[in-house]
Amino acid sequence: MNGNSLSHETFDVLVIGAGPTGMACAIEAQRAGLRSVLVDKGCLCNSLFHYPSHMTFFTTPELLEIGDIPFPSVNQKPTRNEALEYYRKDAEHYKLDVRPYQRVDSISGTDNDFRVHVTDRFGRKLTHHARKLAVATGYYDLPNYLGIPGEDLPKVHHYYDDPHPYYDLDVLVIGGKNSAAIAALDLWRHGARVTLVHRGPAMHKHVKYWILPDIENRIKNGEIAAHFESSVGQIREDTVTLDTPDGSLTIGNDYVFAMTGYHPDFEFLTGLGVELEGEDRCPSCDPKSLESNVPGIYLAGVILAGERTNEIFIENGRFHGRQIASDLKEKLSAALRA
Repeated sequence: MNGNSLSHETFDVLVIGAGPTGMACAIEAQRAGLRSVLVDKGCLCNSLFHYPSHMTFFTTPELLEIGDIPFPSVNQKPTRNEALEYYRKDAEHYKLDVRPYQRVDSISGTDNDFRVHVTDRFGRKLTHHARKLAVATGYYDLPNYLGIPGEDLPKVHHYYDDPHPYYDLDVLVIGGKNSAAIAALDLWRHGARVTLVHRGPAMHKHVKYWILPDIENRIKNGEIAAHFESSVGQIREDTVTLDTPDGSLTIGNDYVFAMTGYHPDFEFLTGLGVELEGEDRCPSCDPKSLESNVPGIYLAGVILAGERTNEIFIENGRFHGRQIASDLKEKLSAALRA
């Protein structure tokens, strides 16, 4: 991996986002004979790195594979650490050119002559040149904020990592899906006093089948306090106020985990000229090539689903690289013949 950016370099395709989907795009482009580079504002597989440290995937190893490299795992469902190891090996095997810790500031130019302006972790401005772009930025970096008083307090988190720091403390978990259920259970099992609040009448029906009865039983037994059809009205340093069917309720609180989901960077997409369609804000693109309405800019992964972030995961987004690489090879070959 090369961390230096040389202004005279021109890549066939520059991939924004070095997660599994972005890696698959670069690998397939490379296998098609094209020169690729990946840039990411964080590390390789930055979103996976920020998952809970002891997380287990909901899927099996073979469904996380990219580049036809087998994913060896002793577990039926692999762990976060196994996945990070696997994707590091993939990057090493294909000698991927990854430029980590480079935040994309802006993009100028047009099809076959794009200039990607980035800032590295030392504040230096760099520019990469590429004929085509593939955007695979995911959505995990942008949480859905609640917009309530006190949400900016340092005790409020939108990501869950490890239960140990919250032992013997009062913790509120906001949400009713998998991430909220997992956080609530993990915190409770490691000694936190957990309250869960969800605007729905019960835990969401999409909670995984082996997790749902566990969280429901903990609530039924009173081990985890739960308030359904409720919301958080205000967060203070030592308390939170809930709006419940029985009226306003203020409880003691040390930390809040707002597990309310995430969304793609729509502002970045529209800044590139990509059009968003319908209520779900799905970006406009050719379903076969995955080229957006902006010539030369391709889209991959969960961003294709707009607001419907529960439709595309690593398991299906990993195949987008093949679609993009096939179209890239055809168009770049045609451009050379012209």
